[in-house]
Amino acid sequence: QVQLVQSGGGLVQAGGSLRLSCKASGITFPLLTIGWYRQTPGKSRELVAQIFHDGSTNYTDSVKGRFTISRDSGERAAYLHMNNLKADDTAVYYCNAKWLSIDTWGQGTQVTVSP
Repeated sequence: QVQLVQSGGGLVQAGGSLRLSCKASGITFPLLTIGWYRQTPGKSRELVAQIFHDGSTNYTDSVKGRFTISRDSGERAAYLHMNNLKADDTAVYYCNAKWLSIDTWGQGTQVTVSP
C-alpha cells in the first residue's frame, strides 16, 4: 500500500517560484512512476510532469523549461520545482504514484499565481 502526502503550494506573484513536495510511504518507492497533475474547475486533470523509476522525465509543453520534477529515494519523496510561474499555472496540483496495480493520489494542493 502506498500513501502520498503533499506539501508546498500557496500564493505567488507571476514570475515567482514554488516547490511542491510529495512524500510516499511504502517500500516500493524506487519502483514508482511519480506524476504531477493539475486541475482547474470544470476541466479534467492534466499531466504536468512525470518521472520514472530510472529517473527519466517528461513534461507537458506549457511547462518545459520552467518546471523540474525530481525524486529522492532516500527521502521517499518527489518534488516539482516551478519557476517563472504564470497566471495560467493556477490550479490544484496532485501527485500520483503508479506501479503495477498501484495508482494512488495525494490530497492536492492549491497553487495560485497572481498576475
